[in-house]
Amino acid sequence: MAIITRRSTATCLVGGVPVGSGHPIVVQSMTNTDTADVPGTIHQVAALARAGSEIVRVTVNNDEAAAAVPAIVEGLERVGVRVPIVGDFHYNGHLLLKRHPGCAQALAKYRINPGNVGGKHADTNFRAIMEVALANEKPVRIGVNWGSLDQLLLTELMDANARQAEPRPAREVMLEAMCQSALRSAAAAEALGQPHDRIVLSAKVSNVQDLVDAYRLLAGRCDYPLHLGLTEAGLGMKGIVASAAGLSLLLQEGIGDTIRVSLTPAPGGDRSEEVLVAQQILQSLDIRSFTPQVTSCPGCGRTTSTFFQKMAQDIQAHLREKMPVWREEFPGVEEMKVAVMGCVVNGPGESKHANIGISLPGTFEEPKAPVYVDGRLHVTLKGEGIVPEFLEILEQYVATRYGRVAEIAGR
Repeated sequence: MAIITRRSTATCLVGGVPVGSGHPIVVQSMTNTDTADVPGTIHQVAALARAGSEIVRVTVNNDEAAAAVPAIVEGLERVGVRVPIVGDFHYNGHLLLKRHPGCAQALAKYRINPGNVGGKHADTNFRAIMEVALANEKPVRIGVNWGSLDQLLLTELMDANARQAEPRPAREVMLEAMCQSALRSAAAAEALGQPHDRIVLSAKVSNVQDLVDAYRLLAGRCDYPLHLGLTEAGLGMKGIVASAAGLSLLLQEGIGDTIRVSLTPAPGGDRSEEVLVAQQILQSLDIRSFTPQVTSCPGCGRTTSTFFQKMAQDIQAHLREKMPVWREEFPGVEEMKVAVMGCVVNGPGESKHANIGISLPGTFEEPKAPVYVDGRLHVTLKGEGIVPEFLEILEQYVATRYGRVAEIAGR
């Protein structure tokens, strides 16, 4: 793993999951089901958890959703899914948490947005939420959003800025308002009795540079754990690239204790894609390992056949299919590196650097595929059975290399 000096924070327990600099960066996600649809929400939460989401947030926007939360948590327990469930509250959280004590108890954390907690009644409504949090010993995330920033605070800072001899750009004042909104709310929570280590902060925006600047500002003024993510990353490639760009810059600086990649799914798309992207960001930075990584070349004029591309896909699919079992039986297998290369230029070298690798023949090259295990030539494959033969060698390697690790750990 990479040596990155994390910003020092308190540790906040969310359910049984510790969030803070003394612990691994946590991957989380959020459902897009109607929370009142208990079976549908249970199904999606379970899918997200099985994909690797360590915390899952659900919308709690009305009485029906709040009433459904205890049944959702109980239903997840019945199917063996014990992921912490966080309630996302906007506008009426103070009412819903008071009216539905079962919901308040079942949730592992409450997400509060200072920008829409109640306008001129914000202090009263915020106090009501914190009373419930204190009574149930629950942590809170104070989540400031660019699109729903506290307008009273923003106006106050904009007016003060306008009176300066050299006013700052409006963008800087906006970022300052976000930071102050989060910190003032955290201070108010502590003044009401909320322990310091039951508070997580976030300051979400949709632009990568604004994200980086907002979190650098916030990170320099507190030691609360920080939840990172663009508030609306976008669709497909745009959302993935923007999230990777923004989160990577901050994570590399040691900022961030839990992350979410807020992708807009295609109609009928798989919600768990955002979990896999978050995991891949952390794994690409060598911060955490989740699944064995396949290195494969992009192809060029030396590799006019698509065989190596298909093989790389098959191997990646095989690894993902096996991981639920391997993760339990073979500790450390998630750090394994596999290389599938398409020609003689970089093939042998990359294969030697991987735990296990294969260099396939390029166009006009001799039809043979050397397999390297831990940097040494293991065998040379030929003929039609290269893929199943390589997968068999891969299976044997995992059982031998990581099975031994499990055996030693058992002693």
